[in-house]
Amino acid sequence: MNSLAANLDQVRSQIAAAAARSGRSADDVQLIAVSKKQDGEKVRAAFDAGQPIFGESRVQEARAKIPLLPAAVRWHFIGHLQKNKIRHALPLFELFHSIDSLELARDVERIAAEEGVRPRVLLEVNVAGEGSKIGFAPETLRSEMENLLELNRVQIEGLMAIPALASEPQASRSYFVLLRELRDELESEFRLNLPQLSMGMSNDYEIAIEEGATFVRVGTAIFGGREK
Repeated sequence: MNSLAANLDQVRSQIAAAAARSGRSADDVQLIAVSKKQDGEKVRAAFDAGQPIFGESRVQEARAKIPLLPAAVRWHFIGHLQKNKIRHALPLFELFHSIDSLELARDVERIAAEEGVRPRVLLEVNVAGEGSKIGFAPETLRSEMENLLELNRVQIEGLMAIPALASEPQASRSYFVLLRELRDELESEFRLNLPQLSMGMSNDYEIAIEEGATFVRVGTAIFGGREK
């Protein structure tokens, strides 16, 4: 077994263990292998080792990479989506994790209507309130939700968050709890079904799963360091 396949096995085992600790099945959690800045050969090796879903954060990089890989590979967009890249991105990705403002959601809605598609999306929440990060503020998302629900094309399936950077994985737990509780409140207040929580990366995905993550975004623990 090569190191990449071994890394995948290790991550899957840890996903299953974390799910079990929270009374869930490993099948409740989908692993996204973060392939940004990884070459196509590594992506193909991971796919051949049984990893179906990959996450990209730059549309231009993904446009070059995706045609070189098997059609069965599934692609999720996890980076900041620029307005001028929306039209190129819509046909490439099955789920957009990072709709970070009402303005962006409306731009996606308009272009999706022109293209005749219904993109699946998650709303990115700035759970730590960091000025350096984008995303909906937890305290204002409820008021903005009314406008978001007026969109006909954009299909909102849940929330995504990136916690404040910390050396100790447990430091992320409170942010994951915040996101889960916010999701629960939105479901109750607006009578919605928001099943997806995208939270947790290589250093804290086990904590995220314990707190309800349905998607974890793992790069370094699978691929090692990224190419420069």
